[in-house]
Amino acid sequence: MGKNQKRRGPLQALQFSAIGVTNAVVDIGALNLLLFLFPSEERMTLTLFNTIAYALAVTNSYIWNVFITFRDTAKGSTRQRLVFIVQGLISLGINNAVFLGFNALFQALGVPTWIRQNLAKGLAMLASFSASFFMMKYFVFKDFNRRYPNREQSSREENQ
Repeated sequence: MGKNQKRRGPLQALQFSAIGVTNAVVDIGALNLLLFLFPSEERMTLTLFNTIAYALAVTNSYIWNVFITFRDTAKGSTRQRLVFIVQGLISLGINNAVFLGFNALFQALGVPTWIRQNLAKGLAMLASFSASFFMMKYFVFKDFNRRYPNREQSSREENQ
C-alpha cells in the first residue's frame, strides 16, 4: 500500500463526512418539512416520509461523492450505478429500521413528538451513514485498476 493510498483513506472519510453534513441538512429538512405539512404518527406515513427524505439525501450524496470523494474511482459505469442503488436500498432499510425503532422507543419513554422524531432520525442517519461509507468505499467505487493493474492495460488495448 503506497503513501498516497494510506493518506486517501482519512481524506476520503473527511470528504465523505463533509458531504454527509449536507446530506443531513437535506434529510432532516425534508423529513421535518413533510411532518410540518402533514403531521402523522402512523408508521406507514413515517416510513414514506423518511424514505422520501432519505432518497433526496442519497441523490445529493451520489452527485457530490462522484465528483469529490471517489472521483479517482468513480467511472459512472452501469456496474457502479447498480451497486450504488443496491447499497442505497440496504442503507435505506437500515435507516427506516433505526428511525422507526427509536421513534417507538422514545415514544414509549414519553419524549415529545418533534424531539423524538428528530432524535430517531439522527440515529438512523448515523447508522446508515456508517454502512453507506463502507459499502461505497469497498463495493461501489472500489478501484479495480489498482488491485488488478493488468486489467487497465488490457482494457485500453481493447478500446484501441
